Amino acid sequence: MSTTDSGRRLLGRRSECAALDELVAGVRAGLSRALVLRGDPGVGKTVLLEYLAQHSSGCRVARATGVESEMELAYAGLQQLCAPFLDPLERLPAPQRDALGTAFGLRDGEAPNRFLVGLAVLSLLCYVAEDRPLVCIVDDVQWLDLASVLALAFVARRLGVESIGLVFAVREPSDEWHLEGLPELVVGGLDDRDAHELLASVVTGPLDERVRDRLVAETHGNPLALLELPRGWTPDELAGGFWLSEGRALSGRIEQSFTERLAPLPPSTRLLLLVAAADPLGDPVLVWRAAAELGIGPDAAAPAAAAGLVDFGAQVRFSHPLIRSAVKRAAAPEERQRVHRALAEATDADIDPDRRAWHLAHATAGLDEDLAAELERLAGQARARGGLGGGAAFRERAVELTPDPRRRAQRALRAANCKHQAGADDAALRLLAVANAGALDELEQARAQLLHAQITFAMTRGRDAPPLLVEAAKRLEPLDPRLARETYLEAFAAALSADRLVQGGNPREVATAVLAAEWEPSTLASDLLLDGLAVFSCEGYAAGAAALKVAVQAFREARLSEEDELRWLWLAGRVARALADDEAWDELTARHLELARRTGAFSALPVALTERVLVELLSGRIGLAMSLAAEADAVVEATG
Repeated sequence: MSTTDSGRRLLGRRSECAALDELVAGVRAGLSRALVLRGDPGVGKTVLLEYLAQHSSGCRVARATGVESEMELAYAGLQQLCAPFLDPLERLPAPQRDALGTAFGLRDGEAPNRFLVGLAVLSLLCYVAEDRPLVCIVDDVQWLDLASVLALAFVARRLGVESIGLVFAVREPSDEWHLEGLPELVVGGLDDRDAHELLASVVTGPLDERVRDRLVAETHGNPLALLELPRGWTPDELAGGFWLSEGRALSGRIEQSFTERLAPLPPSTRLLLLVAAADPLGDPVLVWRAAAELGIGPDAAAPAAAAGLVDFGAQVRFSHPLIRSAVKRAAAPEERQRVHRALAEATDADIDPDRRAWHLAHATAGLDEDLAAELERLAGQARARGGLGGGAAFRERAVELTPDPRRRAQRALRAANCKHQAGADDAALRLLAVANAGALDELEQARAQLLHAQITFAMTRGRDAPPLLVEAAKRLEPLDPRLARETYLEAFAAALSADRLVQGGNPREVATAVLAAEWEPSTLASDLLLDGLAVFSCEGYAAGAAALKVAVQAFREARLSEEDELRWLWLAGRVARALADDEAWDELTARHLELARRTGAFSALPVALTERVLVELLSGRIGLAMSLAAEADAVVEATG
């Protein structure tokens, strides 16, 4: 931030404002533009977005803000952006209309194809821009749910001449990589002259020059820090320089300054702010309905608005995202639970059952089997609407609420598996520890052992996973032959990935165990692949090639479950490459990559990207191969 109020000029932001003015001018002229603002907390990204909104005359402005507590709820951010103009939805082609309607909970259906959702949003924005140029502003992308980020990134890369501007703001440092490649504007701190001028606007008493220089240097010219940190200091503190002795991180210090501004507000106002902070959609109808549940009247909004903390208008909006964090941290756990319960009561159970259950889960401090069962039931809906991450979050919270030790262990095992599929392997290991501490039966223990081996494979791709998978497969043989065969196939995959590094469980050892087992004949694609690999590993290429060709063809022709495709398409594609079947290799790797992206399967995505890089590279599409390789690196860095 670099003004003390909205009416004053922006200090030191001439080049940034000029870039935003140029973007709006292009949109008014019939072109489309995308831009990503990146910068530290408090550096002024939100104020620049306000400048953009105020200087977009002649354009329609749509806004969305990422909220940390909503990151697990798929399409929540996209709904914020698109909610004001859903009237043209019925004009979209049926597949796009159905996909977006399902994503927003407007109709029932299977998990929407993320490609269709992206196309639907692009089409919807184009319809809106036909009447008037459209500027879309998305703040705090680092807290936006993944499904919304992917859809908006898809749109941003396909803008042409539709009179649409799409501007994102991302807090740095951030793991957000989906917007890479789009035009960027790095927002830095103010230079010394502008920083001194801004500081002088809020420090009314005498200020020791050394303190002033130290403050400017330590904040690195961060405008919000310069505005907020001096509030409430005594003259002695300003003169003597005894400030910030706790050495908190900048965002923590700024948040603390907001916390101190909350203290003088009336209790009803602070409680109303907590309601607004707990509702990430900024829906004023929902906020006031929940406030009424808590006995809060309309007069409670005035002190917060007068303090410049929040705007209760067509959308409830905090003047800075850290105010939301400050409000939450300043509240006692019991208050937060009361507010979430009120929001749950205010939420329509028929329209938003998952959001209502989510609020109820945050309103519950102890154990609650009924709510745990409801969360587990809705986990499927959360996954259908937004991929693996949403379903995993619901299952994890269900574990925390489960009173029965055995049921808790069973749910923890399922939740750990979902977290692993979503690429959150650290969380998966924590849940797996909960499962192993409970009363699992023999088969469940074997499944837990298998999951541990799978996580090891996903995290290391090294020599440790193959022997763990072979051991798990042998344990599963008498308990679940179907799962045992799948585990042996995973052992093959791990051994092939580890290559010469593998010590125990090399391909020949896996093949020997497979051929020694007494299996029922099977024509499943994965079983054909397992049998072919076993023959190939023990008897050589000539003997195994024919069986592997049959297996590859089965993967191309058979109708496989989503889970089976995520697990095995990459391996079938690699076998097709070894057989020099370029057509099958191209088809299988493309299918695997599309599926991994659509479902948010971040445990599978790096492998899918890596294999696809080879296809593009050997096809001569060097630029695309480099782009996919960069994406793979970013995914690995983001997920660990």
